Amino acid sequence: MKQNAASRLALSILSIIEHIGLTVITVATVIAGAAEVNVMIQAGTVTLADLLLLFLYLEILAMVGLYYRSGKLPVRFPIYIAIVALARYLVLDMKNLDEWRMLGVTTSILLLAIAVLAIRYGHVRYPYEERE
Repeated sequence: MKQNAASRLALSILSIIEHIGLTVITVATVIAGAAEVNVMIQAGTVTLADLLLLFLYLEILAMVGLYYRSGKLPVRFPIYIAIVALARYLVLDMKNLDEWRMLGVTTSILLLAIAVLAIRYGHVRYPYEERE
């Protein structure tokens, strides 16, 4: 009986910490997005790097929103964010990258895309059983 109460208390504390962390991530992402929009307004131009950065921020917000809606965090969302981050890195530093580094980044993007396909295939082919 005591362990059950202790487990519930621990889960409640972890849930509170989780919500605080998600709130901090959301607020920080919104602030960073607003700052990026301000930079674009000040510069008077929008670059591909700016758009990719805003897309990263939107993906983070979508990931937090999905977690709040479903209580689950699909592994695919962080992988999508990693793909966009690598693409942004490639776009920004293309002139400074040697062939091997460029090949490494593009291979990483390809491997992440294959991982998304494998995860998606696994979810379709071997769906989770609903727990009651």
